[in-house]
Amino acid sequence: MRKQTLLLAGLFAATAAMAQPDRWQQRVKYAMDINMDVNTNRFTGKQKLEYTNNSPDTLSRVFYHLYWNAFQPNSMMDARSQALGQIKVQNRPDWDGRVRDRIANLTPEEIGYQKIQSLKMNGVAQQYKVHETILEVVLSKPILPKSTVTFDMDFEAQVPLQVRRAGRDNPTTGVRLSMSQWYPKLCEYDYEGWHPTPYIAREFYGVWGDFDVKITIDKSYLIGGTGYLQNPQQIGHGYEAAGSKVTRPAGDKLTWHFVAPNVHDFMWAADPEYAHITRQVAGGPTIHVIYNRDAAQQQKAFDAMNETQKRRYDNDAQKYMKSLDDQWTRVADAAVTVLPFIEKKFGAYPYKQYTFIHGGDGGMEYPMGTLIVGPSLGTAFHEWMHTWYQMLLGTNESEYAWMDEGFTSYAETLVTEYYQAVTKNQVTSSEVGTGPRKVTVVDSLTKSSSFIGRANPHASAYQGYFALVKSGLEEPLTTHADHFETNFGYSIAAYSKGEIFMEQLGYIVGADVRDRILLEYYRQWRFKHPNVNDLVVIAQKVSGMQLDWYREYFVNTTKTIDYGIDSLWEEAGKTKIRIKRIGKFPMPVDILLGYKDGSKEIVNIPQYFMFGAKKAEDPTIPFSTREPWRWTHPTYVFEVNRKLADLKLMEIDPSQRMADVERLNNKLELP
Repeated sequence: MRKQTLLLAGLFAATAAMAQPDRWQQRVKYAMDINMDVNTNRFTGKQKLEYTNNSPDTLSRVFYHLYWNAFQPNSMMDARSQALGQIKVQNRPDWDGRVRDRIANLTPEEIGYQKIQSLKMNGVAQQYKVHETILEVVLSKPILPKSTVTFDMDFEAQVPLQVRRAGRDNPTTGVRLSMSQWYPKLCEYDYEGWHPTPYIAREFYGVWGDFDVKITIDKSYLIGGTGYLQNPQQIGHGYEAAGSKVTRPAGDKLTWHFVAPNVHDFMWAADPEYAHITRQVAGGPTIHVIYNRDAAQQQKAFDAMNETQKRRYDNDAQKYMKSLDDQWTRVADAAVTVLPFIEKKFGAYPYKQYTFIHGGDGGMEYPMGTLIVGPSLGTAFHEWMHTWYQMLLGTNESEYAWMDEGFTSYAETLVTEYYQAVTKNQVTSSEVGTGPRKVTVVDSLTKSSSFIGRANPHASAYQGYFALVKSGLEEPLTTHADHFETNFGYSIAAYSKGEIFMEQLGYIVGADVRDRILLEYYRQWRFKHPNVNDLVVIAQKVSGMQLDWYREYFVNTTKTIDYGIDSLWEEAGKTKIRIKRIGKFPMPVDILLGYKDGSKEIVNIPQYFMFGAKKAEDPTIPFSTREPWRWTHPTYVFEVNRKLADLKLMEIDPSQRMADVERLNNKLELP
């Protein structure tokens, strides 16, 4: 029996493997040795990079990112930020308030830089040229398909004053070092070619690989970040085994040794006043929360409060500090609470640890960890969900920012709703998972038992999108992240419209089907850099419907959805209803009919080019599907087997999941 079971398991695994999409991926293996001088804010680095060319192409050059060169006066980031500051949106400068014109005012000791001192491939020195934030290397010998080469690099860097994401000495947090985008990082080469994207403002793309990183820094500093610490008994700082003795080597510095398998970036942060909280998920990852507990910093923050704010803490700075401790502890506890729901809804977390780190300038995601400026649960959930919609799927954020930020925002909303319901004991429990990961969690609030009369949890995203449409500043989602004409337009497109894409997909195919699409998308495309077409193909296979039209209209254009009630009349004892498409974006339509006897029904009208229709989502309300609406026709007539006098209410899109830009014409109440 055991032999037969193993054989069947092997056949299943082989079948599953064959079902996976076959897209080649380049591969990297970094080994880096860093020596940090916290007094000068500079470090030296040695990098050995094994690069495997899995493509069918011969590569005559390679490119690296040198992100920190953006933090210098007159850089492209500086110029772009100042140019956007000249644009007024809602009577305010359109620049990122964290950047503004600050780069132009950095002194030589405050700028950031990454300087290459030497670069060899397979022991042979290479010619290279620095194009600000991009290093171009013209190879002495091309890299052949299916071959591996080794690059050896010596470099030095200066940590910039905190401006955007990375940096030092952020006055808001007091954190000494937020080390993201800190090393020369090989650019991605994929089926589209090289992606040497300069660092202008936002979004990243990286090569999957393994990292082995050693960071030597003053003993007083605590580090948190990507990877698994290999020498916790030498380091201590809360990483050591409980109750064990820490034996540190002699000297003023410690060398922290991290390894991180199968990631596309590596981030770390360090501060001598960091506090460290840990939680262990049963059968799952260790959760770390690392935050600045510098008493002087917190006293300064307390002193800056107004009298009303201070009264919240009885004018006691110690109570303020206790409140901060409680909030950071809540982040750790909340992560343990929501992980089973996240894995059930979006897929398994594959790594052994995750770290929430006080640092950066807002919230910014990286493999196995995030930098967050404070203990906001909303921010923590958002950045953690980037693990699924960027760190595990690895979509090119520059080209598909909405598939990163938007899908993450969609997930964040559901995780937040779930957490709030758990803490208020408003839901029932069920068991999720298998083996040691089997835990008791509450049933999903988003399970599509009924959407009628329930507030759409994504309503704020819809409102943001409607405001963007009204502003006239909307650009297609196909716009490169750095090429939007306004930050306002980018932010709402990437976050709000991207969130709507996923919620509205549930409206089109059914919420339960959408949920299956997300899990299948994760299963087939994690670690493979999917694009929007890959997602749509999965959605079509799972739903059994054609959905390329949805991608075309919602992603490639700025056409809007607007449906309205046109007229009603009675013929031969039956009610005829005509609805009209006013916007240029065709959609399937749900129509709720309410009758004076208290009964209800939902009529679903598919779009012609779907070649399919969703099933009923609420078993308590009768549901019928009518003939598809041909998009070439601006009106559609259907009938119901009731007299007009019986009708009390009619509403188009009663769940308000369709992004209809004018909802005043969607509802009719009859006397």
